[in-house]
Amino acid sequence: MFFRWDWLQPQLTAPIVPTLGHIHPDALTVGIFEDILRAAETGDFLPYDKNRRWGGEKDEKVLREDVVHQPEHTLIPTLIPRGRGTVKVFAYGLPDSVTDEAAELAAKLAARHDVVNARVVRPLGPETAHPHGTRIQLKDFTAGPCPAPDGPVRRVTDWPTAVQETFAPFAKAMAAEGLAFLHARVQEGHCGPVLTASVKNRIVGAIGPMEIRPDAIRRPQLMPQYFAVLPEARGQGLGRLLWRAAMHWGQSHGAAYQLLQTEVGGPSDRLCLSEGLTSLGFSHTTHV
Repeated sequence: MFFRWDWLQPQLTAPIVPTLGHIHPDALTVGIFEDILRAAETGDFLPYDKNRRWGGEKDEKVLREDVVHQPEHTLIPTLIPRGRGTVKVFAYGLPDSVTDEAAELAAKLAARHDVVNARVVRPLGPETAHPHGTRIQLKDFTAGPCPAPDGPVRRVTDWPTAVQETFAPFAKAMAAEGLAFLHARVQEGHCGPVLTASVKNRIVGAIGPMEIRPDAIRRPQLMPQYFAVLPEARGQGLGRLLWRAAMHWGQSHGAAYQLLQTEVGGPSDRLCLSEGLTSLGFSHTTHV
């Protein structure tokens, strides 16, 4: 075993794992850290990797030989060769000095692997004052009912044909939010249903795909979705309707929970906080 759990566990201020992202706190074990080291050797997706559903090959791997594991801090670097390349160093440890050491390692590894981008990812606990970056939030479907909202939300395939045809231009307009990618997957028939909101026979919002997969401890997890509303349609409560419809779908199809990552202070962050989700911590990324 590479990692000493008595060293690593006290350093885990938020449930973030390199190459996997945020996970349920109950799945945060030494075994999952050992798994990402083994996956670095094979290049394969782990069975519970949420990105496995998109197919292809895993494009981020741990640089196993460069891991720094000490009683006070742990640095786990990863490499993404795609595009101009990115090195990330995940910095676990309570002293703020861990960020500086991680930045030094990230710069060194970026030069060694001839990639352009070097970043430090610092997990921070939910008690962090004045947080920035992204917040990890938990929706627990076992805590209470998620009723279906009353509003103009349906699966995209349940609308009349004329309305369905407006999904393509909507997706194109919201390409920056991932909707063009989602639309392509829908056309290929390679993903779960997409929930959409329509105003005056025109799709103006969407959330999806709706899919449930087992996590590292075999608990059914509602997978992350792409989520967007056209700027001109915001302020009407459509985002909340879509989100509640997604939560109803997840609960009614047997999911135990969903994890969401939201930009601190952004619209989705404020929505989730107002809906009573549990904050599990933060992830702050620094460009070196």
